[in-house]
Amino acid sequence: MFGNLSRGRFLGRTSIVIALAAALPAAAQQAEQPADSAASRIQAREPDRPQLERRFESVGTLIEKSTAARQIEASGVAAALERREQAKQTYQEAKAAFAAGDLAKASSLLSSASKIMFEGAKLAAPETVTGEKKQKDFTNKLESVKALLAAQKRIATEKTDVKGTSESSRQIESLLAEAERKAAAGQIDAARSTVEQAYLLAKASVSSMRTGDTLVRSLNFATKEEEYHYEIDRNETHQMLIKVLLEDKVGTSASPKMQEFLDNAASLRVEAEAAAKRGDFATGITTLERATSELVKAIRSAGIYIPG
Repeated sequence: MFGNLSRGRFLGRTSIVIALAAALPAAAQQAEQPADSAASRIQAREPDRPQLERRFESVGTLIEKSTAARQIEASGVAAALERREQAKQTYQEAKAAFAAGDLAKASSLLSSASKIMFEGAKLAAPETVTGEKKQKDFTNKLESVKALLAAQKRIATEKTDVKGTSESSRQIESLLAEAERKAAAGQIDAARSTVEQAYLLAKASVSSMRTGDTLVRSLNFATKEEEYHYEIDRNETHQMLIKVLLEDKVGTSASPKMQEFLDNAASLRVEAEAAAKRGDFATGITTLERATSELVKAIRSAGIYIPG
């Protein structure tokens, strides 16, 4: 009686709302018609048993296998999951009523089950889930920046000869404050962009302070190749920082001096990769360090403080 419904009946819909609406009985769609209309008189009759069987298939698929069901499961939203459980319970009550021969009650309960699933799908809407994920990502990144900033300050106390550490710290703190203000105002996308800037600046600052220092050597790289990949990561962090913070100043808009630094960095990066391909990782490491130093110069020329 409750056979499988074709997947195309629901998955072909352009949205969950349309899919859910398709599962509602005709009576719900005509509820606002005049009481004495022909449609109302037809719906007033006891539901047809074969028609109810088909509706059981439809609503069962809606609850267990539809796009709405998968979305609710994936969302993890407690209220949405609770609605789905309510829909399952109501569906079982409808089956019991049908078995007892109370077709009118079964029809009414099926309508309720569909409506409850509709409510659950709304609670698990993509924009709701995405918003929660964005907030979580922002919070995690914020904590990462604070940890990097603390590390930068600790290193600064050990390396008092490094220039630009105070300026860099103030700039990171300013970006963090700006990000938190935006988040508090509900501007989560703008807040995430700002905290990403702070993250890259903090990461680049810490790595620049460690360059050529015993702190780097204390990482105890197992091989020169491993150390080479560490330097690749440092170089790419600085490149990302330029892209995020200086996007309007690179390329054709960059000053001649800044462009010179960027060109030098790109050329040195090519040389480093060529050395690594030959297996000469020691040369690759020193060349990458020079390339990253050129990127630091480019960043500084735009008024962004990088220690070193």
